Amino acid sequence: MQGQTENPDGLETISQDQLDALVRLHNRFLEGRLGGRRASLKAVNIGGLSLKGQDLRQASFMGCLMADMDLSDSNFQEASLYACDLSNSNLNNAKFIRADLRGARIENATLEGADLEKADLRVGGLSIGNTYDSGQAVNFRGANLSGAKLAGSIASKADFSDANLTGANMTKADLRGAQMEGADLSNADIDGVQLGGANLKSAILTGVEVQWIKGSDIDISGAITDENAGTSVADLEEPLPQMIESHRAWVETAGKSGKQLDLSHVDLRALKSLKAEKLTAIRAVGAIFLGMNLYKIELQSAVLDGADFRNCDMEEADIRGSSFKEANLSQCKMMGARGDPLMFGEGGGKRFSPCDFEGAKLRYANFSGVHLKNAIFKDADLSYADFSNADLREADFSGAKMQGTTMEGANTEGATMPKSTRPVFRMGGVQED
Repeated sequence: MQGQTENPDGLETISQDQLDALVRLHNRFLEGRLGGRRASLKAVNIGGLSLKGQDLRQASFMGCLMADMDLSDSNFQEASLYACDLSNSNLNNAKFIRADLRGARIENATLEGADLEKADLRVGGLSIGNTYDSGQAVNFRGANLSGAKLAGSIASKADFSDANLTGANMTKADLRGAQMEGADLSNADIDGVQLGGANLKSAILTGVEVQWIKGSDIDISGAITDENAGTSVADLEEPLPQMIESHRAWVETAGKSGKQLDLSHVDLRALKSLKAEKLTAIRAVGAIFLGMNLYKIELQSAVLDGADFRNCDMEEADIRGSSFKEANLSQCKMMGARGDPLMFGEGGGKRFSPCDFEGAKLRYANFSGVHLKNAIFKDADLSYADFSNADLREADFSGAKMQGTTMEGANTEGATMPKSTRPVFRMGGVQED
């Protein structure tokens, strides 16, 4: 197309005005009007532009970079987006009925209410420039597909790891061999779905009929269902409010009266909310907090190793000095939380206690604006987590997985970063392990 220029990725690029002109010609093509022409782009960078609300039925965007775009309410019925990169784009309410999405990358995108009925989501890919590999699976990792229509789609071997599929219609979809580890399928309709060889490890399957999908070739180990994933709140030795009061007395008297609250391996989901609750110094090893409202909760100096905090609202929580070793905080919202270290004791007996996330999972979590000076993230998985504008001075990220991690505006002065990571920071001196 005239006016295209080369970009550093080896893909041609066009402007919004040129894209709009292409859409107008495509609309004339759909209407059968003179001068119309089917939209067809191959290996073009249109990332960051908008196709909001456009009618792009039967269009072709083969191998295009379409990341960070506004594609909401657009109609891509029977269109080809073969091997396109749609990562981080807004696809809410877009229509992809019978569209060719083979080999597409749709990571961390939002597809609320999108219609992918009978879409082709199989393995595919192009070798164009240095952007695509041939034969890649469709990548929905971390994407928001809540309420999406996937009925009859062909998505064998597609990657839905950590994706939000709540309320999605997946009836009669072909998901054989799909990677769905950590995906949230709450209240999804999976009637007639093919799941042979699928990985549903640690998936959230509440409100889903799971009996018939259990098979020797389907991995649902660690999956969360409607059944209690530990001791239920109803089966505790004492009513929880009474236990909390006893714990508060234990904290206020430095252990001279009352009793420390121990919720280890308790499934707390039935409570739904512990908003602004004062739970300083509790033990909750391996506890299930999944999806709970923990807004402004006080969890200072708590031991929460191995606990499940996925999809929790922990905005402005006080977690100073707490331990989250091996905990799962994927998709957790902890914006503006307080997590600076605590100092205990006096004189030579002083003990320095920073927040400890060693080996924890924080994939796609939102930790923007948190205060986590001196925090430990050794060997943690921080893939696509958002730490923008966070205080991470002297934090230890050695051995951490940080693919796609956002640290724009973060203060990382004195922080130790993994050798394999070369992030760009707005401020702070970075030290590598």
